[in-house]
Amino acid sequence: MNSMYRLTDVTYAYLGKFAAVQIDRLEIRRSSRVALIGANGSGKSTLLKLLDALYFSQKGSIQFDGVSLSEEKFRDEAAQFGFRRRVGFLFQDPEVQLFSPTVWDEICFGPLQIGWEKERVRSEAERILKQFGLQSLRDRPPYRLSVGEKKKVALASVLVIDPEVLLLDEPTAALDPRTQSMLLELLHQWGENHKTIVTSTHDLSILKEICDEVFVMKDGSIVYHGSPADVLGNGKLLQDSNLIHEHTHRHEQVVHLHPHTHDFHGHSHERGTRDPEDQGSNTEGIKGKED
Repeated sequence: MNSMYRLTDVTYAYLGKFAAVQIDRLEIRRSSRVALIGANGSGKSTLLKLLDALYFSQKGSIQFDGVSLSEEKFRDEAAQFGFRRRVGFLFQDPEVQLFSPTVWDEICFGPLQIGWEKERVRSEAERILKQFGLQSLRDRPPYRLSVGEKKKVALASVLVIDPEVLLLDEPTAALDPRTQSMLLELLHQWGENHKTIVTSTHDLSILKEICDEVFVMKDGSIVYHGSPADVLGNGKLLQDSNLIHEHTHRHEQVVHLHPHTHDFHGHSHERGTRDPEDQGSNTEGIKGKED
């Protein structure tokens, strides 16, 4: 079976009445790199938590590798552990994820929980510390780390068990450019091993680096599915999904209209011009130069 996830008529509502996710159909192929993009509140994080079985659909079905994800199934401890061995989740806020007294304890926690022998735990923890350049932080408490260091530790604590699937919620949020580049390179190296990676983000600047296909979300639903190039070239789609907005500058008697997105590297513009009385706009993508 080529599908890692298959969602059919899935609904999830907070408190049973505030709809967060409403998806007719969604398929994520095995070994694919997928991005979920949308404005804040579009349902990206909730969908990731459904894929990680932190939440369960209230209607419809979610299948993982052909097996339904349900509360009933997860009452079976063996089934739950089997799933957790295969799927890793990186929270947007690393402080939600980090709770152990030291970085070393944090890295070792997951492998110990899924039953690895202690010698294997030590060996793999040492390997991942070296891979992430965290050896000098080994005995530090996570709460005393910088945001970038916390993200690295959180990701290392997930990747140490070498999951088949990695779910990432805004992995580059609040990172400086150097740390972002390093994190993306680590993910690229890991993803070369035929892994399935699903990344939630509204940072359009990293889209082509993190995925081969994109699902655009709005109001809890999938409104578009295509390649990164298709999505980035569709200015109307990005505006309608609140991923870019228009703002204007007046230069002498001409008003310049700019589709505008705040991304990690600053903001991108495509310049159009219009007469003050012209209500049209030039929003075909975000391909233009910086101002």
